[in-house]
Amino acid sequence: MTPQGTPAPREALVRRATSETEIELRLSLDGAGEARTHTGVGFLDHMLAQVARHGMLDLSVQARGDLHVDDHHTVEDVGIALGAALREALGDRAGVARYGDAVVPMDEALVLCALDLSGRGLSVCALEIPAERIGGMAAEMVPEFFRAVAHNAGMTLHLRQLGGTNSHHIVEAAFKAFARSLRQAVSCEEGSGAIPSTKGSLQG
Repeated sequence: MTPQGTPAPREALVRRATSETEIELRLSLDGAGEARTHTGVGFLDHMLAQVARHGMLDLSVQARGDLHVDDHHTVEDVGIALGAALREALGDRAGVARYGDAVVPMDEALVLCALDLSGRGLSVCALEIPAERIGGMAAEMVPEFFRAVAHNAGMTLHLRQLGGTNSHHIVEAAFKAFARSLRQAVSCEEGSGAIPSTKGSLQG
Protein backbone atom coordinates (compact mmCIF):
# COMPACT_ATOMS: atom_id res chain seq x y z
CA MET A 1 0.00 0.00 0.00
CA THR A 2 1.42 3.38 -1.01
CA PRO A 3 1.27 6.54 1.12
CA GLN A 4 -1.66 8.85 0.37
CA GLY A 5 -1.00 10.90 -2.76
CA THR A 6 1.84 8.64 -3.93
CA PRO A 7 1.13 6.87 -7.20
CA ALA A 8 1.36 3.11 -7.18
CA PRO A 9 4.45 1.75 -8.90
CA ARG A 10 3.81 0.75 -12.50
CA GLU A 11 5.50 -2.61 -12.42
CA ALA A 12 4.82 -6.16 -13.49
CA LEU A 13 6.23 -9.65 -13.14
CA VAL A 14 5.29 -12.18 -15.80
CA ARG A 15 6.20 -15.85 -15.77
CA ARG A 16 5.49 -17.96 -18.82
CA ALA A 17 6.21 -21.68 -19.03
CA THR A 18 5.43 -23.94 -21.97
CA SER A 19 6.94 -27.10 -23.42
CA GLU A 20 9.05 -24.77 -25.60
CA THR A 21 10.15 -21.92 -23.32
CA GLU A 22 10.46 -20.78 -19.71
CA ILE A 23 10.46 -17.02 -19.23
CA GLU A 24 10.54 -14.67 -16.25
CA LEU A 25 10.22 -11.00 -17.13
CA ARG A 26 10.19 -8.03 -14.77
CA LEU A 27 9.22 -4.57 -15.96
CA SER A 28 9.11 -1.11 -14.37
CA LEU A 29 7.69 1.63 -16.57
CA ASP A 30 9.21 4.36 -14.42
CA GLY A 31 12.78 3.19 -14.44
CA ALA A 32 16.26 4.39 -15.30
CA GLY A 33 16.76 2.51 -18.56
CA GLU A 34 18.45 -0.52 -17.03
CA ALA A 35 18.34 -3.91 -18.75
CA ARG A 36 19.40 -7.36 -17.59
CA THR A 37 18.50 -9.82 -20.31
CA HIS A 38 19.57 -13.41 -20.88
CA THR A 39 17.48 -14.99 -23.63
CA GLY A 40 20.10 -17.12 -25.36
CA VAL A 41 19.64 -15.00 -28.49
CA GLY A 42 22.35 -12.36 -28.44
CA PHE A 43 20.81 -9.99 -30.96
CA LEU A 44 17.47 -10.09 -29.10
CA ASP A 45 19.27 -9.20 -25.86
CA HIS A 46 20.88 -6.26 -27.67
CA MET A 47 17.46 -5.05 -28.93
CA LEU A 48 15.82 -5.44 -25.52
CA ALA A 49 18.59 -3.29 -24.06
CA GLN A 50 17.66 -0.60 -26.60
CA VAL A 51 14.01 -0.78 -25.54
CA ALA A 52 14.99 -0.32 -21.89
CA ARG A 53 17.47 2.51 -22.47
CA HIS A 54 15.46 4.54 -24.97
CA GLY A 55 12.13 3.78 -23.30
CA MET A 56 13.50 4.75 -19.88
CA LEU A 57 12.13 1.59 -18.33
CA ASP A 58 13.79 -1.14 -16.31
CA LEU A 59 13.63 -4.60 -17.85
CA SER A 60 14.84 -7.95 -16.62
CA VAL A 61 14.41 -11.06 -18.77
CA GLN A 62 15.51 -14.60 -18.04
CA ALA A 63 14.55 -17.03 -20.80
CA ARG A 64 15.31 -20.62 -21.66
CA GLY A 65 14.01 -21.93 -24.97
CA ASP A 66 14.36 -24.71 -27.48
CA LEU A 67 17.16 -23.01 -29.35
CA HIS A 68 18.31 -26.41 -30.60
CA VAL A 69 15.23 -26.18 -32.86
CA ASP A 70 15.50 -22.49 -33.79
CA ASP A 71 14.95 -19.08 -32.22
CA HIS A 72 11.26 -18.75 -33.14
CA HIS A 73 9.65 -19.79 -29.86
CA THR A 74 12.09 -17.86 -27.69
CA VAL A 75 11.75 -14.58 -29.59
CA GLU A 76 7.97 -14.81 -29.91
CA ASP A 77 7.41 -15.83 -26.29
CA VAL A 78 9.62 -13.01 -24.98
CA GLY A 79 7.42 -10.67 -27.03
CA ILE A 80 4.30 -12.23 -25.51
CA ALA A 81 5.71 -11.81 -21.99
CA LEU A 82 6.75 -8.20 -22.63
CA GLY A 83 3.31 -7.36 -23.99
CA ALA A 84 1.60 -9.01 -21.01
CA ALA A 85 3.86 -7.09 -18.62
CA LEU A 86 3.05 -3.79 -20.34
CA ARG A 87 -0.68 -4.53 -20.05
CA GLU A 88 -0.35 -5.35 -16.35
CA ALA A 89 1.88 -2.38 -15.50
CA LEU A 90 -0.44 0.07 -17.29
CA GLY A 91 -3.50 -1.01 -15.32
CA ASP A 92 -6.58 0.90 -16.48
CA ARG A 93 -4.31 3.38 -18.36
CA ALA A 94 -5.76 6.39 -16.57
CA GLY A 95 -3.68 9.55 -16.90
CA VAL A 96 -1.32 8.29 -19.61
CA ALA A 97 -0.59 10.19 -22.80
CA ARG A 98 -1.80 7.13 -24.76
CA TYR A 99 -0.13 8.05 -28.08
CA GLY A 100 3.55 8.12 -29.02
CA ASP A 101 5.57 8.49 -32.17
CA ALA A 102 9.20 8.77 -33.21
CA VAL A 103 11.34 8.80 -36.33
CA VAL A 104 14.78 7.36 -35.62
CA PRO A 105 17.82 7.37 -37.91
CA MET A 106 20.67 4.92 -37.67
CA ASP A 107 23.27 5.73 -40.30
CA GLU A 108 21.54 5.16 -43.67
CA ALA A 109 18.42 3.61 -42.07
CA LEU A 110 15.38 5.61 -41.05
CA VAL A 111 12.35 4.10 -39.31
CA LEU A 112 9.07 5.62 -38.14
CA CYS A 113 7.02 4.26 -35.27
CA ALA A 114 3.60 5.37 -34.09
CA LEU A 115 1.63 3.62 -31.37
CA ASP A 116 -1.62 3.91 -29.48
CA LEU A 117 -2.34 2.24 -26.13
CA SER A 118 -5.79 1.58 -27.51
CA GLY A 119 -6.54 -1.64 -25.66
CA ARG A 120 -6.72 -3.37 -29.05
CA GLY A 121 -3.82 -5.44 -30.34
CA LEU A 122 -2.68 -4.68 -33.87
CA SER A 123 0.77 -4.55 -35.46
CA VAL A 124 1.60 -3.25 -38.94
CA CYS A 125 5.31 -3.82 -39.49
CA ALA A 126 6.45 -2.48 -42.87
CA LEU A 127 10.15 -3.30 -42.69
CA GLU A 128 12.22 -4.62 -45.59
CA ILE A 129 15.14 -6.48 -44.03
CA PRO A 130 17.61 -7.78 -46.63
CA ALA A 131 19.41 -10.39 -44.50
CA GLU A 132 17.88 -13.70 -43.48
CA ARG A 133 19.62 -13.60 -40.11
CA ILE A 134 21.12 -10.89 -37.91
CA GLY A 135 23.56 -12.46 -35.52
CA GLY A 136 21.78 -15.54 -34.20
CA MET A 137 18.25 -14.23 -34.83
CA ALA A 138 16.12 -14.84 -37.89
CA ALA A 139 15.09 -11.55 -39.51
CA GLU A 140 11.57 -12.89 -40.05
CA MET A 141 11.15 -12.91 -36.25
CA VAL A 142 11.31 -9.10 -36.02
CA PRO A 143 7.68 -8.57 -37.14
CA GLU A 144 6.65 -11.62 -35.12
CA PHE A 145 8.16 -10.09 -31.98
CA PHE A 146 6.35 -6.78 -32.46
CA ARG A 147 3.09 -8.59 -33.27
CA ALA A 148 3.37 -10.55 -30.02
CA VAL A 149 4.07 -7.40 -28.00
CA ALA A 150 1.23 -5.41 -29.57
CA HIS A 151 -1.36 -8.17 -29.28
CA ASN A 152 -0.61 -8.96 -25.65
CA ALA A 153 -0.19 -5.33 -24.55
CA GLY A 154 -3.41 -4.18 -26.20
CA MET A 155 -1.51 -1.74 -28.40
CA THR A 156 -1.94 -0.47 -31.94
CA LEU A 157 1.56 -0.38 -33.40
CA HIS A 158 2.80 0.87 -36.76
CA LEU A 159 6.41 0.56 -37.90
CA ARG A 160 7.42 1.88 -41.28
CA GLN A 161 10.86 1.87 -42.87
CA LEU A 162 11.62 5.15 -44.63
CA GLY A 163 15.11 4.18 -45.75
CA GLY A 164 17.94 1.76 -45.18
CA THR A 165 19.95 -1.10 -46.66
CA ASN A 166 21.84 -2.54 -43.67
CA SER A 167 19.73 -5.10 -41.82
CA HIS A 168 21.24 -4.41 -38.40
CA HIS A 169 20.69 -0.67 -38.80
CA ILE A 170 17.09 -1.09 -39.96
CA VAL A 171 16.09 -3.35 -37.08
CA GLU A 172 17.91 -1.37 -34.41
CA ALA A 173 16.30 1.85 -35.65
CA ALA A 174 12.91 0.09 -35.42
CA PHE A 175 13.48 -1.01 -31.82
CA LYS A 176 14.72 2.43 -30.82
CA ALA A 177 11.76 4.13 -32.50
CA PHE A 178 9.41 1.73 -30.70
CA ALA A 179 11.09 2.47 -27.38
CA ARG A 180 10.88 6.24 -27.75
CA SER A 181 7.26 6.04 -28.88
CA LEU A 182 6.43 3.83 -25.91
CA ARG A 183 8.14 6.28 -23.56
CA GLN A 184 5.83 9.05 -24.80
CA ALA A 185 2.69 6.94 -24.70
CA VAL A 186 3.11 5.64 -21.13
CA SER A 187 4.11 9.03 -19.72
CA CYS A 188 1.68 10.49 -17.20
CA GLU A 189 0.03 13.74 -18.18
CA GLU A 190 0.31 16.17 -15.29
CA GLY A 191 -2.97 16.90 -13.53
CA SER A 192 -4.91 14.25 -15.42
CA GLY A 193 -6.19 11.07 -13.87
CA ALA A 194 -8.72 10.50 -16.61
CA ILE A 195 -8.72 7.62 -19.04
CA PRO A 196 -7.78 9.17 -22.42
CA SER A 197 -10.80 7.89 -24.34
CA THR A 198 -14.37 9.15 -24.83
CA LYS A 199 -15.46 5.53 -24.30
CA GLY A 200 -14.14 5.70 -20.75
CA SER A 201 -12.08 2.52 -21.17
CA LEU A 202 -8.90 1.36 -22.88
CA GLN A 203 -9.29 -2.26 -21.96
CA GLY A 204 -10.04 -3.51 -25.47
